[in-house]
Amino acid sequence: MTRGEPPRRTFIAFLLACVAACSTVPVPSSASRGADPEDAWARVLASYVDTFGRVNFVALATHRSDLDSYVAYIAATPPDGIVDPTRRLAYLINAYNALSMYNVLDSGIPERLDFFGRIEFFRLKHVVIGGEAISLYDLETEKIRSFGDERVHFALNCMSVSCPRLPQVPFDGKILDRQLDAAARAFFAEPRNLTIDRSRREIWLSEILSFYQADFLRRAPSLARYVDLWRSDQLPDNYEIRFFPYDWTINRQP
Repeated sequence: MTRGEPPRRTFIAFLLACVAACSTVPVPSSASRGADPEDAWARVLASYVDTFGRVNFVALATHRSDLDSYVAYIAATPPDGIVDPTRRLAYLINAYNALSMYNVLDSGIPERLDFFGRIEFFRLKHVVIGGEAISLYDLETEKIRSFGDERVHFALNCMSVSCPRLPQVPFDGKILDRQLDAAARAFFAEPRNLTIDRSRREIWLSEILSFYQADFLRRAPSLARYVDLWRSDQLPDNYEIRFFPYDWTINRQP
């Protein structure tokens, strides 16, 4: 027996446990036949999301026919069938947000997502979109980020406190460019996502800017210059960039 064998066996056992834990979130049968599923999603956002972007999961859990209808629609609607790329991107953003919300309900509305909870939520549990079972991580990385529009990071919501504010209306392919611009400006207008500490010569940013730094740097030479795109005044030069720790508490209404 070599010294490397026990860690290798432990790692293999961990991988096998992860594979065994993989599951697909059940697709609901649409309870509202004939109803427009996109209108159903609009009602969910208008009825259960407040102006701070928090979700009333307790009420939603007992009145979920609209969310079920939209999730059933997502399961049956392949993104590639939507020819217009802007409409396809809007559909994918809405799908990600709705499936994240549905995943919270399926997970029993946890208080927060710890490390292992995040692995299960984003990697091990699969959702269905257009007949394909896919993790939320792969939905974001392979399908949404492939559009090359970094503004999606201000629109995608995994239902955690540090996520961008969940809007009360769906994203719409007809006005998506304006909606994404507005989402970016609103994001950096919140102190929780951008704070300038002049006494310490520090700029504090949401950790989203760290997670997806490469996406933002495709559009600007530095994170500070990227943030400047969405503000009326320029951030100070030569300040150290720091990141707020991400809060994975579920963003539920009190």
